[in-house]
Amino acid sequence: MSETPTGSPAASPVEAPQAGALGAVEQRGIEPVPVSERRGNPLQLFWVWFAANISVVGMPLGVSLIALGLSAWQAVVVAIIGSFGSFAVVGLISIAGRRGGAPSLTLSRAVFGTRGNAGPTAVALVSRLGWETVNTSTAALAIVTSASLLAGTGGDAKSAPLVAVAGVALFVGFTVAVSGMGHAVILLVQKWSTWIFGAVNLLILAFLVVNIDWAEVGRAPSGGLAAVLTGIGTIVAGTGIGWANSGADMARYQAPTVRALPLVMSASAGAGIPLVIMISMGSVLGASDATIATSANPLDAIRDTLPTGVAVGYLVISFIGLLLSNHLSVYSAGLTTLTLGLRVKRVYAVIVDVVVTTVASLLFLLVADGFYGPFTTFISLLAVPISAWVGIFLVDMIRRRDYDPDGLLDLTSRGAYYYTGGVRWSALGPWLAAIAVAALFMQVSPGDVPWYTGPLHDTWIGVNGMAWIAAAVVGGALYAAFGLRSAAGDDE
Repeated sequence: MSETPTGSPAASPVEAPQAGALGAVEQRGIEPVPVSERRGNPLQLFWVWFAANISVVGMPLGVSLIALGLSAWQAVVVAIIGSFGSFAVVGLISIAGRRGGAPSLTLSRAVFGTRGNAGPTAVALVSRLGWETVNTSTAALAIVTSASLLAGTGGDAKSAPLVAVAGVALFVGFTVAVSGMGHAVILLVQKWSTWIFGAVNLLILAFLVVNIDWAEVGRAPSGGLAAVLTGIGTIVAGTGIGWANSGADMARYQAPTVRALPLVMSASAGAGIPLVIMISMGSVLGASDATIATSANPLDAIRDTLPTGVAVGYLVISFIGLLLSNHLSVYSAGLTTLTLGLRVKRVYAVIVDVVVTTVASLLFLLVADGFYGPFTTFISLLAVPISAWVGIFLVDMIRRRDYDPDGLLDLTSRGAYYYTGGVRWSALGPWLAAIAVAALFMQVSPGDVPWYTGPLHDTWIGVNGMAWIAAAVVGGALYAAFGLRSAAGDDE
């Protein structure tokens, strides 16, 4: 019998409650879901992705587009292309989840080898932890902003540190309460939250629209092609690409009879609709007030634009919206942690996850200078290795129709995916090469002074922020040339 990464035998149906069991904490880790328990449908995933992306984090993305030199109308177009397109990729990864019944990075062992997969898995974990830090920090800033309106405290974390710490603690507590329960609870929470908080969000945003200085928005100049392409890259990196290596995590419960197109559409439309709304609103706010892009608190626009009562109400909704995104991210991070080899149950992996993000959030709030610089640098950096993984994984899916469930969990030299010393170099090599090539075009600049500038940054690819595309293309092309020899991937 194969063993799970926790060191215990793969869970039986009795030990691992089905997707519909709401009353118990999910015991299943990364072991493939038995076919008898795969009863999901694409509409469930639509609710999951919609609720996860109705959060206020979309607003800073919209503000960042204005900071790039785009007009509000260009930003809306960029949001549509970037959001719907990037989450279509998430939908494609979901197809692998339906085929193999396992999380994305567990399935990735079949491509990179049980040991070679450690690199992509570590990047995925950093990505999830990073987004949880952004979510937690923004939620804490919602509390800080509310307190500044109601009690006259400081308007940023550094001027109201105790309020910021309390906000982090409150958000983390609510996150753990749902994330630890597992797949069935998340499906239920996301569905009803989409209707309830989505509707309230739209009402408050409508009120916000009435109070925006539209004349100032109309005076904002339009950006050139380079700014538009960079904007698309920013949205792709900050939305779908950040979730790409989690696409199969929720889709592993999808019924084997579910077709591929509905899976892709459920992710693309489910996430694209709320993201376009939130990003567009952020871009309009940014265009109406130039000081927003330089603010240490991305929620200042809410405080300064709306009456106190309405602003506090919106900030409460923002807190809940961030929670909807964060508990899904924590769930996925727990699975990724298990894939990396940490020998704990999934629920304990969740605890480890939130401890790390709690500490990181406090550092981000109380130590870091500003919000938008570190935010955009973070999403740009991680987009490169994740895009390289996406390129390779999608090319592999062209030929691979199923996965060996025992091989995915067998980490010994006898395992089906052990390959050469646990590494499949025809996949890991292209992944590393793609990252190296993309780095030539990158510039890392969280502040005014760049930390790193690649030798080819001044080229068309570098100037237009297309390093992530270079990573995906190079990784996929090299893997197609050297690694795609058989459907089973047993070439080594």
